[in-house]
Amino acid sequence: MTNLLSNLPPMSYLDFDALPTSAVILSPDEIDQAAILSNQVINQSKQWQAYLHYLALSAFEQWLEERSESLTINREQCTILQPVLANFISGVANLQVGEFKICLIATGSLSDEMVNIPRVVVDLPEFIPHFYVLVEVLEEQEAANVYAFLSYEELQDNLQINSLQSDWNYQLPISCFDSNPDRLLLYLRCLESSAISLPVIPSNRTAILANIQNQLVELLPQLQSPKRELSEVLTWEQAAAVLTSPELINWVYTLQTQAATENLEMGSAKPESTAAFASLQDVIKLITQPALNAGRWLWDELDDLAASLSWVLLPSFADASQMRPIRSPEEEFEVIATQLRRRGLEIPVQARGAYQDLLLAGIPLRLYAVTWHLLSESQQPEWSLLLILGAPALSSLPSQIKLRVSDQTGILDEPGLNAESEDSYIFTRVVGNWDEKFLVSVSLMDGVEVTLPPFAFNLERLRN
Repeated sequence: MTNLLSNLPPMSYLDFDALPTSAVILSPDEIDQAAILSNQVINQSKQWQAYLHYLALSAFEQWLEERSESLTINREQCTILQPVLANFISGVANLQVGEFKICLIATGSLSDEMVNIPRVVVDLPEFIPHFYVLVEVLEEQEAANVYAFLSYEELQDNLQINSLQSDWNYQLPISCFDSNPDRLLLYLRCLESSAISLPVIPSNRTAILANIQNQLVELLPQLQSPKRELSEVLTWEQAAAVLTSPELINWVYTLQTQAATENLEMGSAKPESTAAFASLQDVIKLITQPALNAGRWLWDELDDLAASLSWVLLPSFADASQMRPIRSPEEEFEVIATQLRRRGLEIPVQARGAYQDLLLAGIPLRLYAVTWHLLSESQQPEWSLLLILGAPALSSLPSQIKLRVSDQTGILDEPGLNAESEDSYIFTRVVGNWDEKFLVSVSLMDGVEVTLPPFAFNLERLRN
């Protein structure tokens, strides 16, 4: 009889190592889900690492559930489940277990003597955990092994001057980690989270961003290619400001997503358009500038910011069809509002508004802003902002004038004068959730522009 094993290379049938007894078996559904989610990472060179981290998360949850029914896992803020953050953070940060924050680091082999830990989860309080947990992902065997951990304080004790690498990863010997994960279970059950002191999130993030906004406006468009790393373009201080600002990191992710869709290569990326440049400026202004509270208009009040900028409240609205010739801004607005109603734009009776006179390149302008709230039993409460740009006494506007409205996602609308219409004004309406803000700018084609403080809508302040 022929020995089938004799036809194989020596010992090849022993190359498959037995799984550790503590290994967690990954289901086909978990593997498929990891593949789907990792494809949302637009930097293709990071998709494999993201895939391993998705599997590490599934394995850790299963490992914990099998060993402790009393511990509650909350993955709601987990970075790996947010494509924007997963694209820039190689790890599973902000995983909550009871009162503890956990960061999972997926590794491919226990034979590695060094472990890479992203600087983001070591130096930025928004992402720093109580415990760093190493998970060996045995992808070919469809399994994973939770095998070591380290507290934040112990990590700080083990960092050396040469621990930080040029790619913004800290390298630590694997020997620094506790190889008995049962002790992690004990800490999670019995230790108070306050026993491990974590750094406080700085209260001056907005001020820091305001100080470097001109630098970011110049540098962030250079990250257009998905292949470019933050560390190739930004200093750590600049990157920290971006990574801790959801609006800015979303802007970069959107920029790279658009570039990836257009199959742009790093060496041949299209120059940034004026619209994208303006969008970035607007996003930074929305974050850094104080906002006026249009919600107070519903109570016939101006906040201090609006009053200091000479906004004037409008009275309750009435139909202007029988009104006498225009003699005031209030009467002027009623004429415009009546025309808009006839076009089908409904302005509810509870709406309230205000106006401000502006000068742009010596040209007198008048901006009307009207707001009201939208309530629905099935949807999140929203608010509406109607903007009307005209000139005093409904005189003519410059033909090249534009009204731009932006939110944290970018430019929402940028209407100009309609050449086919006899209108002497420009209008637009936007809708947002109660926690959203809008930035309004008026510009001419020659680059002359005026930007107003953001509009916000806050009814809670009125009840204090």
